[in-house]
Amino acid sequence: MLELEHGFRVVDAHARLEPDEQRRPRDGMGDPEQLEREMHQAGVVRAVVFPGKREGSYLKANNAVARMTVERPMVALARVNGARDPGSGPGSTLRNLTSSRTDAHTSPDDIEQYAYDDRFCGFKLHPPVDGLPDEEVLSQLEAVSLPVIVHGGESFPPETAAETLLRYDFPVVLSHFGAHPLRRNLMDAAIDLLDSHDQLYLDTSAVRYRRPMERAILEHPDRVLFGSGVPSVHPNVAVMEILTLDVPEDAMRKVFSNNPSRVVEELAP
Repeated sequence: MLELEHGFRVVDAHARLEPDEQRRPRDGMGDPEQLEREMHQAGVVRAVVFPGKREGSYLKANNAVARMTVERPMVALARVNGARDPGSGPGSTLRNLTSSRTDAHTSPDDIEQYAYDDRFCGFKLHPPVDGLPDEEVLSQLEAVSLPVIVHGGESFPPETAAETLLRYDFPVVLSHFGAHPLRRNLMDAAIDLLDSHDQLYLDTSAVRYRRPMERAILEHPDRVLFGSGVPSVHPNVAVMEILTLDVPEDAMRKVFSNNPSRVVEELAP
């Protein structure tokens, strides 16, 4: 794809890398060299990255991704998991009564070690895939107060995020406007939550719809972060989606750089 020329400083709050020792042998699966090239084409100067899904502990994958960011314009998130079922039905409630953390799950000590390891700038949580951490781990996330990027969508809707995570005082970036895969009603619900939760932010990865993004940016210009969703989405496409919105240039500048850099300090100039 051709290089974009837009005049904005752009940082990416949502990108996935595949650890070297685990990478699948095909294109488009989070290769760091490919990501760097695509970032350059799109005018993205820095990106937050995290590993994809793994069985068991994420310790090795997190450390591998951190190594891959060395001397690259990337900063790593530590992916965390938990034993609790994020669902809200009676089956989930019953399972959570008997669930307990194992050695494969992220512990409070793990959170503390990641927080004080300068290779990591925050955390990634995908409750439908990795489970939900228990209260001790969430309390430790509150204690270290680093940003947590959370997958939001049908299996973990904004209402559930509010009930389980927004009770704690740490920055929560709800990915995909809380609406994966492309559920407009969930986008509206996530935007509504911005009125009542000061620690909540939304990222634009794989949102696609103009109107919800324009509404969120115009109503809450300091709470929307640019996220490409690479490698599922090319950064060129994600950047162009923001450039074509009907919002003021100053608001675009906040989405592209100021807001992500305020939430994730390592993204700042």
